[in-house]
Amino acid sequence: MTEQVTRATFDDVMVPNYTPSAIIPVRGEGSRIWDTNDNEYIDFAGGIAVTSVGHSHPKLVEVMREQAGKFWHVANVMTNEPALRLAKKLTEKTFADKVFFCNSGGEANEAAFKLVRRHSYLNFGPEKHEIIAFTKSFHGRTLFTVSVGGQSKYKEGFEPTPQGISHCDYNDIEQLKALISDRTCAVVMEPIQGEGGIIPADVEFAKQVRELCDQYNALLVYDEVQSGVGRTGTLYAYEQLGVTPDVLTTAKGFGNGFPVAAMLATDATAKSLGFGTHGSTYGGNPMACVIAEAVIDIVDTPEVLTGVKAKHELFVNGLKAINEKYSVFKDIRGMGLLIGAEVVDAYKDNAKAFLAAAVEEGLLVLVAGPDVVRLAPSLLIPDADIAEGLARFERAIAKVVANA
Repeated sequence: MTEQVTRATFDDVMVPNYTPSAIIPVRGEGSRIWDTNDNEYIDFAGGIAVTSVGHSHPKLVEVMREQAGKFWHVANVMTNEPALRLAKKLTEKTFADKVFFCNSGGEANEAAFKLVRRHSYLNFGPEKHEIIAFTKSFHGRTLFTVSVGGQSKYKEGFEPTPQGISHCDYNDIEQLKALISDRTCAVVMEPIQGEGGIIPADVEFAKQVRELCDQYNALLVYDEVQSGVGRTGTLYAYEQLGVTPDVLTTAKGFGNGFPVAAMLATDATAKSLGFGTHGSTYGGNPMACVIAEAVIDIVDTPEVLTGVKAKHELFVNGLKAINEKYSVFKDIRGMGLLIGAEVVDAYKDNAKAFLAAAVEEGLLVLVAGPDVVRLAPSLLIPDADIAEGLARFERAIAKVVANA
C-alpha cells in the first residue's frame, strides 16, 4: 500500500530551499493538471518553460516505454545509438558541429563556462580568462553559474565565488564596450532574459555583441536553456537575431520534464574539451536521448513553430484586453510563448499576488522576479485552453484589484 503524503510531509522531510504551494499534482494531460483533491488547473506555467509539448504526450510515453524495455544507462566509456541520433539531429538543425550531453541547464552552462576558459587558456594563455555577463541574468545554481549570473542574491552566503567575472546592463552596448578587453575570453548572454524579467535582446545590440567578441577574440555563449526548443517560435532564439554564437546551452523544454540538457559548440571551440577534461555520469543516457529526440521531432515542424507565433498573439491580445479593464500592467513583452507582464507600481515587488489569486481560479502562472508575471505554457496548448485560462486570469486579477 502506498503511504499517503501531504504538503506537510514536505516540511518534515525536505531541505527547506523551496516553499511549494499546497497543490500536489498527481496527473496531467496536455495543458491541464489535476491535484490530490481532483481539482483541475490550466497550466500557463509549463513547469517553468519545461513541458514544451504538454503533460503525458502520447509520443513521449511511447518512446519512454519502448526504451525502458531495452536499457536505461550505459557508462560513458561507450556511446549509444539514441545519443548519436540526437547529436546528429542537433548538429543538422543548428550552427553547431559538436554536442555534449548532461542533465540540467546548470550543468550545460557549467560545461560552457569551463569550455570557454579552457579554449582561451590553450589558444591565448591564462591571462585571457575573464567572462562578461549581464545584470539580471540567470545561468544556474552551481557555484560557477551563480557567479556568472547577474543576480547577487544567489551568491550571498556562498562566497568566495569564482573570480574574473564582470557584469554590465543588458542591451547597453556602451557599457559592454567599456568592459571588454583582450583579457576577455567570453561574453555570456540570454537572447531573452528569463528570470530577469522576460527582456528580449535588441537585435542591433545582439549583433554588436557578436562584433565585439570577434574583435577581441572572445567566444559568444548563448544560454538558451529557457528560450530554446521552439519556445520563441524558432527552434532556437538566436535564429531570430541574425547572430550565430560559438556555444549554446539547451535544457528545460528539451526533455519536456525528463532530465536532459546539452551544450552545443562549433568544431573550433569544442576541440578544447579534450579527453578527460569534463564529463557527466548520466549525460547522454539512452532514456533521456530518445525522449529529447522525440521532443525535437514534435516541435521542429512548420505547424508547431508557426502556431507558437499565432498563440503569442492570442496571449498578448488577451492580456491587453484585461489590462484595458484593470490597468495592472505597465508593459507586456516577450517572444513566442515566453511572455512577461510587468506590474504597475501599485503592485511593485508583489507580482506573486497575481500568481496566488490565479491558483484559486484554477490557473497556474509564474513570476519572473518580484515585478513580472510570466507565462510559459506548452507550445501545443489549444486555443480553447488559452481562452479559458485568460478568463480565469481575469477573474484572479479582479480579485487582486478588489482587495488592494
